[in-house]
Amino acid sequence: MPHGKTWLGRAIAAQVLLATAACSVGPDYARPSVPVPAAYKEADAPVPGWQTAGTAVPPTGRWWEVFGDAELSTLETRIEGGNADLAAAVARYDQSQGLLRQARADRVPQISAGADLSRQRVSAGRPLSLGNPATYSVATVGASLDYEVDLFGRVRNAIRAGRANAAASAADLAGVRLALQAQLANVYFDMRGLDARIVLLRQTVAAYQRAFTLTDTRHTGGIASGIDVSRAQNLLSSARAELQAVSIDRQRDEHAIAVLTGEAPSGFAISVVERQTAPPILTAGLPSALLERRPDIGAAERRVAAANARIGVARAALFPSITLGASGGFEAASGALLSASNGFWALGPLSTALSLIDGGRRRAGVQIARGEFEEAAATYRQTVLTAFREVEDDLVSQRYLAAQERDQSLAAAAAEHTRELALIRYRDGASDYLEVVTAQTAALDAERSLLDIRTRQLQTSTDLARALGGRW
Repeated sequence: MPHGKTWLGRAIAAQVLLATAACSVGPDYARPSVPVPAAYKEADAPVPGWQTAGTAVPPTGRWWEVFGDAELSTLETRIEGGNADLAAAVARYDQSQGLLRQARADRVPQISAGADLSRQRVSAGRPLSLGNPATYSVATVGASLDYEVDLFGRVRNAIRAGRANAAASAADLAGVRLALQAQLANVYFDMRGLDARIVLLRQTVAAYQRAFTLTDTRHTGGIASGIDVSRAQNLLSSARAELQAVSIDRQRDEHAIAVLTGEAPSGFAISVVERQTAPPILTAGLPSALLERRPDIGAAERRVAAANARIGVARAALFPSITLGASGGFEAASGALLSASNGFWALGPLSTALSLIDGGRRRAGVQIARGEFEEAAATYRQTVLTAFREVEDDLVSQRYLAAQERDQSLAAAAAEHTRELALIRYRDGASDYLEVVTAQTAALDAERSLLDIRTRQLQTSTDLARALGGRW
């Protein structure tokens, strides 16, 4: 028995030596190169300097509070606990954590235990039986150990791949959360733009009603023609019809917000408000910082790392696999089961296996893993370039929409003044109603365009916040 213990100690020491000297046949990982500009071309004031991009960081903070809208802030906080898409993303993240734990389990020996009790009868004609049958009971209690010596890095690279996939899943979760937040804000601002149009159309209907009443009175008195009455009626009815169409779109937005916050549309309502939120001006910072802020970039980069690690797993299959086994316990047909005399143990087998002829299957596996790595690297580069394009698009939209809003405000004010003058001239008999119709139509179009521009400004700011990863 002491000799057995010595042999066991030497075997364990040899195992430790093998694990210590183990080498990995996987390639070293380096983040794929991608062109990163020093500054955004469309930024109003490019930020000087440079900073090195590091590990991707999920977006943090309540970025929507920059809009200063209490209703929006309340709705945004309800996404976390109610949105089903976000819950599904959380479940996918939990799955990735479970897969990582499975990969890590291969680092430690797999130990199993069991017990067995049997009643047996052996024949009298068996070898060495001396012509006597025998009946006896056998009880066995024992444990066994199996451990793969990770000499060529299969287990370590599998763990690296699992860790990278889990990090990618965490970034995916952050990306889904950010996308849902941005989607909610985008729909909310569209709804508020429709609210402003509803208010405008209600005021327009009231004004057109007064103009129609005036025209009808003048027609009754023989001052205005029937054509003038028809024109006034056309404007009034068209404005009413547009009000109904806008109300439909507004209710659809309200229903969409209900679903985004995890509620049934039938029990959800948001009051119409007249005021539109002023759009904030967001600064983009350095393009290199985008590599740290965008969760989709972080997820794409981690998938490249996982694909790189899987090359090591595929390469390890080209080399022998080494497995150490051991077992021990107690077995007895009589007497005390748990006694030293009834103990047994076995060290081994220390086995190795290598497929010699497989028709090129394992080398094809390496080729597949390399192809997956190149695909992931190309996807990462495209994700980065797309992120830069989205920021540039939103920056240029933010700048030109601000100028467009100023010009359209002047146009709306001028159209309003023209409409008032046309009504005065019509009441004084200096013009026919066609001039009034033209002026009223132009004024409504100008006001409608102004409201649309302001809605687009808010939605552009929302998309820029998303494109910057929820932080700037």
